Amino acid sequence: MTTQRTTAEAWLAGRIPQDWFTGPVEVRRDKDELLIVGALNEPDLGEDAGAVAPEDRAIAAQGRIRQFREDTRQRRIEIALELERGSGKKVSWGVTVGDTEAIFTQLAAPVMTRLRQPERQVLDTLVDAGVARSRSEAVAWCVRLVGEHSETWLGDLREAMAHVDEVRKKGPAA
Repeated sequence: MTTQRTTAEAWLAGRIPQDWFTGPVEVRRDKDELLIVGALNEPDLGEDAGAVAPEDRAIAAQGRIRQFREDTRQRRIEIALELERGSGKKVSWGVTVGDTEAIFTQLAAPVMTRLRQPERQVLDTLVDAGVARSRSEAVAWCVRLVGEHSETWLGDLREAMAHVDEVRKKGPAA
């Protein structure tokens, strides 16, 4: 997903209640979906918050996320439907509390591919080992793994593609 500032962020800045997030939302985009991610205030864990165990911080963050998700569900649905009509894309929501991120009801888009026997054997090994329940789940697992271990390379590739788009726009047909 790419991140860029457009009118969606401006529209959301005016549409989202001011007390929901600690700052402007981030909108992550791809061809199918807009993912709106906002930062929530961290829970108050007392005056000596430095002495709080990391596990307790994580539990408090999960509680804050759950509270936000339940308390704002209806308004988030209304805002998402408006944005979907305007953008033609599905809208999903996510939040961060400190280092914890949670994504709500994210779109899962089907992808078709043809694989030869060696690639199918990789997927079948993952299924047989219980890593995935099906070949399609194994493909998703592989994509997540590549994404986690290749983020720098993928970022460089996205940057290069953006530069190519800029050069195309300045080309002779412009």
